[in-house]
Amino acid sequence: MNLANLISLARLLSVPLLVWLILIGDFHSTFLLFLVAGLSDAIDGYVAKHFDQRTELGALLDPIADKTLIVGLFVTLGVAGDLPAWLAILVVFRDLMIVGGFLLGAAMAQPIAWQPLLISKLNTTLQLVLIAGLLGKLAFPFDDHNTLAILTYCVALTTALSGGGYIVRWTRNVAGSGVAS
Repeated sequence: MNLANLISLARLLSVPLLVWLILIGDFHSTFLLFLVAGLSDAIDGYVAKHFDQRTELGALLDPIADKTLIVGLFVTLGVAGDLPAWLAILVVFRDLMIVGGFLLGAAMAQPIAWQPLLISKLNTTLQLVLIAGLLGKLAFPFDDHNTLAILTYCVALTTALSGGGYIVRWTRNVAGSGVAS
């Protein structure tokens, strides 16, 4: 366990607090803690790279912390009615599908590359921007001129495209291996 991994672990452990803050309606604290969590993602990556603290644990812990943060907030904001429930369902379904695909690949002795698709990187960025914008608007009400509504549909589109991209990747992986289904 090194500093980079401890930072990732702190981000992971911040998720229940963020969920609770949303549920009690403390959006100022939620917004600030979310910004700190977002900064921690950049900081742990910097520390890992520049201080030679890359580890197998960190390679797993960092994306788990990121996905837990995103899914936890999408579900909570969806349940609270601050985000469309259909979008929360879409985001959670895509992530469960990806995890299921990797587990299925492992069970079939067909490891699938962990390298994220470019559309998935864009999707994650848009998801984080949407969460930040929504929490900012809930904490400090302002007229966003429908920017969050447009961003909601962009997140939906990139989520669907990303999920489809992984399905194509897995299909090619299974077809290329000669494994009968």
